[in-house]
Amino acid sequence: MDVSIIIVNWKSAAFVRKCIRSIEENTRELDVEIVVLDSGSFDGCGEMLAQEFPYVGFIQSDKNLGFARGNNVAAVQATGRFLVFLNPDTELRGPAINKLHEAAVSLPEAGALGAHLLNSDGTLQTSCLQSFPTIANQVLDADLLRKWFPRSRLWGTAPLYAKIPAPAEVEGISGACLMTPRALFEKVGGFNEEYFMYYEDMDYCLKVRKAGWKNYYVPAAAVVHHGGQSSGGEYSKFSSVMMAESGWRFFRTQRGPVRAAMYRACLAAKAVSRTCVLALLCLLVPSGPRQKRVRSALGKWTAVLRWAFGDEKETVSAR
Repeated sequence: MDVSIIIVNWKSAAFVRKCIRSIEENTRELDVEIVVLDSGSFDGCGEMLAQEFPYVGFIQSDKNLGFARGNNVAAVQATGRFLVFLNPDTELRGPAINKLHEAAVSLPEAGALGAHLLNSDGTLQTSCLQSFPTIANQVLDADLLRKWFPRSRLWGTAPLYAKIPAPAEVEGISGACLMTPRALFEKVGGFNEEYFMYYEDMDYCLKVRKAGWKNYYVPAAAVVHHGGQSSGGEYSKFSSVMMAESGWRFFRTQRGPVRAAMYRACLAAKAVSRTCVLALLCLLVPSGPRQKRVRSALGKWTAVLRWAFGDEKETVSAR
């Protein structure tokens, strides 16, 4: 088997259907298997696959395992030389998997390879490339700064704007679409199950680098990532808290307890400033869609602030 494509589903059966159809249409020249794990959502995904895609391997988990553990469990069933971890809310645009496979075969030092991710409207999704987390890029991360300085080393997204068709070496690759040799995945222990969701892809990419391999962005591999569907869309207290928690776990695991404490303190300061500004905007912005967005952002940063001071333990423990 050339490639095993692994999809972890959570309440996204309709997206899984579209994702698999795009795989069928765009991987005819490869020997591909697909393994889907439903992470305790029981949304009819298994029944849909049995009826429409009976060749797809299916695993039903009785509980939500999260991204890292869910992919690790599914990977045990995979037989391909290369593994592709694909979010359920993705669709291939052309031979994306073939392009990733071609790059992986031609670059024997490639440990992880990522695609050119697009939003639903076809615009660039810059989160497909990332620098490894530091205190600086986590604190300064803001849409406005990214817009002003898109090629800054803080974000690691410069190759997205280089317009070079060849694969480019990068630091971190989004887990929405990530190819890796199965032998390497097993050697480094797969995804770190300390993470329930978020940052497990950066952790894996860093482990790959530490093992002496390289990570590559493959611009010819285009994949639409509808984004946010599996984690609940707009504002989710759980997603906001887990993002902060996973960031802290990354620093604790990869940078040590001092950096982890610094991250928590800096995120607390950032949350204080954001909540103050957003609370003021709630008073000034008239009712309507814009105020709804402001209130959503305020909810997010309020939850992060509470987490920073240890008031969201129930949310974290509910994972």
